[in-house]
Amino acid sequence: MTKHDKPGNPLVTVRPVMTYRDMSKFIDVPWHIYANDPMWVPPLRLERRFHFSRYNPFFKHGEWQAWVAFQNGRPVGRISAQIDSLHQERYGTDSGHFGLMECIDNSEVFAALMLHAEAWLASRQIRRISGPFNLSINQECGILVDGFDTPPVIMMPHSARWYDRLLTEQEYYPVKDLLAYRIRVDFEMPLAMQMLIDRFSSTIIFRTLQRNKFDEEMEALRDIFNDAWSENWGFIPFTQEEFAELGSSLRLLLPDEFIQIAEVDGKPAAFMVSLPNLNEVLAKLNGNLLPFGWLKLIKSIRNQEIRSGRIPLMGVRKQFHNTPLGLALACLVIDAPRQTAIARGIEEVEMSWILEDNMAMRNILDHLGSEQYKRYRIYQKIL
Repeated sequence: MTKHDKPGNPLVTVRPVMTYRDMSKFIDVPWHIYANDPMWVPPLRLERRFHFSRYNPFFKHGEWQAWVAFQNGRPVGRISAQIDSLHQERYGTDSGHFGLMECIDNSEVFAALMLHAEAWLASRQIRRISGPFNLSINQECGILVDGFDTPPVIMMPHSARWYDRLLTEQEYYPVKDLLAYRIRVDFEMPLAMQMLIDRFSSTIIFRTLQRNKFDEEMEALRDIFNDAWSENWGFIPFTQEEFAELGSSLRLLLPDEFIQIAEVDGKPAAFMVSLPNLNEVLAKLNGNLLPFGWLKLIKSIRNQEIRSGRIPLMGVRKQFHNTPLGLALACLVIDAPRQTAIARGIEEVEMSWILEDNMAMRNILDHLGSEQYKRYRIYQKIL
């Protein structure tokens, strides 16, 4: 435990998360930060408890420590520091991350939190710190810097408006921006894109998920994703355990047609995963599945009451990148799920996130008439 005090300021105490009770306070910090923010969507406490437990497959290749800051005995902030061995294999053993950052608009509190995260990382020979990652780039990451007037969709973060300023005060600088686009599902495919799809229609076989081969299908999607994204900024491969956990969640929540797979020469070459935006329901549950939250969630999905969605995962094998066939694959996996979405009452989808320098995908989205409406930012600091 470390205490920080300045004349005229209440005492700031930063405590490491060590016990079950500590973790409860860590999980609850956002409820204090966003109490007056109508755009914030409370996460499920039960899901967060699992995410931070030893059952999270991230911890097979990562270690972490979390802290909570208190002022006058009241939680006012939190942060984590983590080291990912998969990241270090690709980007150097001096790289580490911070994440799960939440704080009131108070420079002293924020500085105290960052001091603990930096000290923990520095003691492990970390010199390059980037984030926020919650807990890795394959999960929620970045802070919102533009688009505060709309709520986040499922599995995307929301942030307080002052985080950019607080990070800048601590000498963190922007290193990469991530973009979110939204589009109505009843858009018309541009003629040039439709002609491209038609040109390769005899080459590409499109199908939905085969649930009787679920594990095999998930492994095929993981292989495509890891291949497709392998040269992107910050890429870390999904492990088999991580993708299997993701698949378990999708298996419970999604009908087969929300997972679309394109094959070329009989082999999976591209895919798209669509999600109903469960945040529409979670916003009403205040983080609690019990006693009746889980019934509301299931009812909303079964009765097709959700009106928005998100495309969180998409990939085209690298061998097709920068080719007409690759462009056709990308257009096709974007276009194919639309009728399913419309039939289920979904009116709008978010495509996120997109790297700011992924101009190929951004150009496709621009031609489709989508709107870039949120921007998230990753920061870095050299110790």
